[in-house]
Amino acid sequence: MTHEKGEPRAKGVSARVGDGYPSLTYADAPGAIDWLCRAFGFTKRLVVPEEGGRIVHSELSFGEAVVMVSSPKPDQKRVAPGDLPGTSQALSLHVADPDAHYARAKAAGAVIMRELRDEEYGARGYEARDPEGHIWYFGNYRPGGYWTT
Repeated sequence: MTHEKGEPRAKGVSARVGDGYPSLTYADAPGAIDWLCRAFGFTKRLVVPEEGGRIVHSELSFGEAVVMVSSPKPDQKRVAPGDLPGTSQALSLHVADPDAHYARAKAAGAVIMRELRDEEYGARGYEARDPEGHIWYFGNYRPGGYWTT
């Protein structure tokens, strides 16, 4: 098994990664990795393939966020969204310029679930579905602004 390394960090710069990093399952994990990088602006950092074009593990970064993408793992009951009747999650990511990000995603063929808009709580963002059915929210909101302690 070989590891494909993506974009390196600048020399002397350590990675800053948040404490949560979701793991997503895709029927076509290699295609999903390419699409997520092209449409949403993720950076491929690590890909661990196995025979037959399957992906055992991968790490894609987006600012300080990381998502891990893999092929289905039936022994762990991990299936792609297309094998389910609906979804129980959506991933939310901060972007500095929601308008530019929206234009990029739409141009790459993302299915827009909720158009770009100003939210009631002061943020601006939109919701999109990727080609296999994962739902993503991109906006300029960061949680915690209303927390008291």
